[in-house]
Amino acid sequence: MGVTFGVLGPTVAESDGRTLALKGPRHRAVLARLVVARRRVVPVTHLVDDLWTDPPPGAVGAVQTFVAALRRVLEPDRPPRTPARLLVTDGPGYALRPEPDAVDAWRFETAVGAAARPPATEALSRLEEALPRLEEALALWRGPAYAEFEEEDWARGERSRLAELRLQAVEQRARTQLALGLAAEAVPDLDVHLAAHPWREDAWRLLALALYRQDRQGDALGVLRRARAVLADQLGVDPGPRLRRLEADILAQEPGLDPPAGPTATAARLWTRTAAVYDRTVAAGARARLETTVSLIRNLAVTGGGGLAAAGQHRMEAIAAAEEFGDPDLTARVIGAYDVPAIWTRSDDPELARRIVEAAERALTALPGDAHEASRCRLLATIALETRGSRAPRGPQAAREAEEIARRLDDPALLAFALNGAFMQSFTRAGLAPRRDEIGAELVELAARHDLVTYEVLGHLIRLQARGALADFAAADRHAAAVDLLAERHELPLASVFTQWYRALRLAASGQPAGAESAYRDAAARLDGAGMPGLERGLLPLALLCLRVQHRRTWSDPDSGETGPGDTGPRGSDPGPVELDLGADWGPYRPWAAPFALLASGRRAEARAALRALPEPPHDLMYEACCCLEAVVALEVGDRDVLERARTRLLPAAGELAGAGSGLITLGPVNDHLADITGALRAPTSPVPPR
Repeated sequence: MGVTFGVLGPTVAESDGRTLALKGPRHRAVLARLVVARRRVVPVTHLVDDLWTDPPPGAVGAVQTFVAALRRVLEPDRPPRTPARLLVTDGPGYALRPEPDAVDAWRFETAVGAAARPPATEALSRLEEALPRLEEALALWRGPAYAEFEEEDWARGERSRLAELRLQAVEQRARTQLALGLAAEAVPDLDVHLAAHPWREDAWRLLALALYRQDRQGDALGVLRRARAVLADQLGVDPGPRLRRLEADILAQEPGLDPPAGPTATAARLWTRTAAVYDRTVAAGARARLETTVSLIRNLAVTGGGGLAAAGQHRMEAIAAAEEFGDPDLTARVIGAYDVPAIWTRSDDPELARRIVEAAERALTALPGDAHEASRCRLLATIALETRGSRAPRGPQAAREAEEIARRLDDPALLAFALNGAFMQSFTRAGLAPRRDEIGAELVELAARHDLVTYEVLGHLIRLQARGALADFAAADRHAAAVDLLAERHELPLASVFTQWYRALRLAASGQPAGAESAYRDAAARLDGAGMPGLERGLLPLALLCLRVQHRRTWSDPDSGETGPGDTGPRGSDPGPVELDLGADWGPYRPWAAPFALLASGRRAEARAALRALPEPPHDLMYEACCCLEAVVALEVGDRDVLERARTRLLPAAGELAGAGSGLITLGPVNDHLADITGALRAPTSPVPPR
């Protein structure tokens, strides 16, 4: 990550979340002075004049020393005698050339400009977007701008400009809150604002209006009287026309002062009225109620967190209620209406999945054979989805049948559902990332053309995984960005969980273990309460194990060009066993972790026995990763049988990145693992440590 600079408060520089040591006050002054210049060159002579009232002999040399020290801090990895990229020499002086978003003051200005007060006729959606921008912009302030340089002439103008812009942003935030019907939220900040800046007439007006809109007419008039007194005492002026007009309007209780109907309140009222009408007009035992309920459960599932967990609980209840009617077509519609896109190939609730499959099979058997093709397709797609990760042949068969029916019926929504089932059943062996990429591409095109937003997100996530497996991170990055855009626009919070994990994978794949570990821990925190136990359980320990195994292989590879932790020891030497905490919640991945723990404690015979006892890896997104973990342990203990088995399993994935098809983790190129295995099998004796 690049260096960022903070001047909205004391001057600081940070990198990777660490505050950089800028040494003495004149080092900070040079840095702050260059930030004020906004990427323009500041001649050395100007810096001398700005740093000293009476420059000492050798002042120019001192400035050069300060600049050299700053460069060492800002670009510690820059090779000797190579030109600086951040604090550059240009003509007669120096310039700081950070990225446009690397200075908090610049980000503040950009955010405030983007949230500029829209016209009164602007859609409320613009206001809803503006409010968080303003909140984030104001949160950047840690104190007065250029706090330690308030007496310096070179900082005075910039300090005043930024201070005024901040005051405007506070008032702009209050105006936006009032326009959104959030008067109560505006009052506390305006009170604090006016205590420090009592001459701000518009702030008095906004505070009085906010109080009036909370049915506090007396308090609103009291605020206007205080404003009159403060302006007279401190400035010797009467209130301006806007304040006088507001006072008259409050006294007259003008309807124009009433709060606008905010979108949240409008939506809540609409929901309440519609639900009441539905409750009155649709009979309590009607089948229509059951189908409407399933639609709500489906929508609840995509809200994430508690919504997803609650949807799972209520889904089986709805199916059971449908079966009580004795109508297989109704049951098929209720089961098939839950066409929630699924990206993770391990069930959150295996027992619930089993019961749903059984109900779907019963409905399929009861449906007339010559009709109800759409219902049959939905049941088959459901079976394909709910048997994810299973080695039973029923899942792939159901996926094929569902896709054939959907294509024959030419129903886009039905085809999208069936393609999701086909994706879930595309893990019968390693090396099928190209096939999944085709499924994702068709889903993206189909969903975009027919406005199937959740399936468009699914298609991009599938392609993110597939392109990651194929080491095409440029394409995977584009799909991640598309997911984030769609998720923000359509309020789909679960989607961004996967893109955050993907970005941790990117750091791991690019050889940044420290940054990747931190990113993995942050991503794991997002999973807490997300309602996806099938994804969450064991994922963080597995990700960290894969990260350490991958880094250990790179560390000990003399051809990699990388150095080991702390640059200790020669490349090509053995960095020792992979340490891990077997007491962590490894979930379904514990069998693959146990041999590493045994090796780390020197129990090689037990590690070999645990390796031999491993089950076949589940046919899911972690298949190649589990196969590679087996191979790594087999190399350590010299188990040729396991190595032969791992090679057979991994050969179809040659050319891919092991585990990266998950969009979450990686163990590096499959070809490297195959090369290690081949080398060990050719050797007359073993074990042979991995490269």
